[in-house]
Amino acid sequence: MSDQATPVSLGTYGVWLSETMVTADIARGLEAHGYGALWLGSANGEVLEGARIALAATQTLSVATGIVNIWTSDAQATAAAYHRLENQAPGRFLLGIGAGHREANGAQAVKPYQAMNDYLDVLDREGVPVDRRVLAALGPRMLRLSAERAAGAHPYLVNPDYTRSARSTLGEGPLLAPEHKVALVSDRGEGLRRAREGLAIYLDMGMQNYLNNFRRLGFEDADFVAGGSERLLDAMVAQGTPDAIAAEVDRHLDAGADHVPLHPIHDAVEVVDVMGQIATALRSR
Repeated sequence: MSDQATPVSLGTYGVWLSETMVTADIARGLEAHGYGALWLGSANGEVLEGARIALAATQTLSVATGIVNIWTSDAQATAAAYHRLENQAPGRFLLGIGAGHREANGAQAVKPYQAMNDYLDVLDREGVPVDRRVLAALGPRMLRLSAERAAGAHPYLVNPDYTRSARSTLGEGPLLAPEHKVALVSDRGEGLRRAREGLAIYLDMGMQNYLNNFRRLGFEDADFVAGGSERLLDAMVAQGTPDAIAAEVDRHLDAGADHVPLHPIHDAVEVVDVMGQIATALRSR
């Protein structure tokens, strides 16, 4: 990543949580463990309440959305929310937007590429800087758009093999921040159970954007049934001890990632402790 991709300081690793899980105590705990950024999934772009809470509770932690859905959050209202956060905590918020899934968003989501361009046009008019936004991207066309009209890309549900391909598409300059799911467990069976839990909605709903991306990575339809094959689960969810998880997510950096948001498949009451153990392993590498 070039120094000019975004002025928001993300650090090497962040934590990805659903916006509904975020509390002031969780944000402070993750900051204390040394994570550079907190990514908020399924964020309400018109309000961005989770981001407000996290920024108010911390001193140095950056906050990003992963993502605001362009079909459900009005672009002008989202821009206004961005400016409120920028006034609250200058330089610490990164706006991530994406087109979501046709299966969840209905017939309106038939032209996501054009809809994304239209949304970005509004953000331009409302003064949201290009280097303060990232796009959810999986396919090469959306990846290229993220390099042209944003600071870069925040791909979701990917592995290091994908990261290597995405970096080739993006080139050296843009930000690449791939999410990776993690499950801290001592038992192989529990790891697979949590991994299936983390992938269930995408496989059960047959979300084609993810299934197509899995196919590009060499997986087959047989990998998508019965909760997912062990091969798929191992590729998409880093499981096991803190050291094993750290070794797996580090592979994203070797493949060209700039920053990796780790997505714990754990309950809110476990998150700070789990991510603290993983942070210790990451620092020791």
